[in-house]
Amino acid sequence: MAVHNIVVIGASYAGLGTAHYLLRHTIPALEKANSTTKYKLTLISAATHFYHKIGAPRFLASPDLIPLSKAFLPISDGFKRYDEDHFELVIGIATALDEGKTTITVSDTYESASPRTVTYSTIVLATGSSSESPLWSIPGSHEDTIASLKAMQSALPNAKTVLIAGGGPAGIETAGEIASLFPQIDITLLSGGDRLLTRLRPAIGAAAESQASALGVKVVHNLKVTSTSRIGSQTTAALSDGTSRTVGIYVDATGVRPNSAFLPRSWLTEKGYVITKDNTSLRGPADGVYAIGDVAGYSLGGALDIIDAVRPLCSTIFADLAGPNAGGVKPQRFKQTVTETQLIPIGPKGGVGSVFGWQVPSFVVWAIKSRDYMIGKVPGTVNGDSYVKA
Repeated sequence: MAVHNIVVIGASYAGLGTAHYLLRHTIPALEKANSTTKYKLTLISAATHFYHKIGAPRFLASPDLIPLSKAFLPISDGFKRYDEDHFELVIGIATALDEGKTTITVSDTYESASPRTVTYSTIVLATGSSSESPLWSIPGSHEDTIASLKAMQSALPNAKTVLIAGGGPAGIETAGEIASLFPQIDITLLSGGDRLLTRLRPAIGAAAESQASALGVKVVHNLKVTSTSRIGSQTTAALSDGTSRTVGIYVDATGVRPNSAFLPRSWLTEKGYVITKDNTSLRGPADGVYAIGDVAGYSLGGALDIIDAVRPLCSTIFADLAGPNAGGVKPQRFKQTVTETQLIPIGPKGGVGSVFGWQVPSFVVWAIKSRDYMIGKVPGTVNGDSYVKA
């Protein structure tokens, strides 16, 4: 019997959700539609553990607020229900893709084994994005990120100065968490532009600055860090105005880059994101290629661009693979939420944000996100609980 291997690269929010939905619903439906073909899903993950990176600003601030054991969960535990004929987890970093041979070269994350080759029939690119700092994403082993978080937790109680670069959610949330716990620290936040939270309306950015200032954070606009050097326990940051600043702790929260370096250049936009030729179906730049989440060209970088896309993507894959045997089932269409939807905690008691274009009060931010950074949802994310129903 022919085997059709659906490969999902990436095991963060987008990759996990897509893999679970395909295994629970799409693959069983495909095997009914095409009885002469066996379908298998291979999930390629650089790390053995899922990291709930949404909560990083709180994790780094203190070991006492949310245990790291709740933030990092083994990916394999979430897929125990699937049989080996239909599922395989490959731990490694995708380093090359040969479009002609339809193969992916996967290098061992821990460099303890030779690279292996995975052949794909269909591929879903869910590799996400990475940051300069390992605090915000797993660069390879999750142990490196844990070590970085613990180092920050250990350094903060004795720190006198903290410089945070980046006026987006990671930067402002980190400033709020540190200021709430350590009011004695001199904290400076460089927005890098003329205001905070540029993806939201100016009034929300202004409210964020007001809340941060009330906690003692000094917000400086139109100034960027151009380079850093570390001597002993101190970091010297060279600034865009020609000056420099030496601080006890430096936090780089300046943004992300797509994890797409291993892909053919013809598949990517000028900025390195995967081309999605049809944003309602999430079909990618070639037949049998699909993209979802932060690495995809359609994404605005928000959670809804994942949550709202999983089912439409998987239904498109079913329609494409089932062909005339789809029984008239038409794929769902992805409808992107373009109105403001983002919640930014500024300390544990609240924050700022907007939901579907409506600016929300601080207590709503607390109720949804600020009180525990949604840590209770982590097991469900790894287990695919949101996709039990089709």
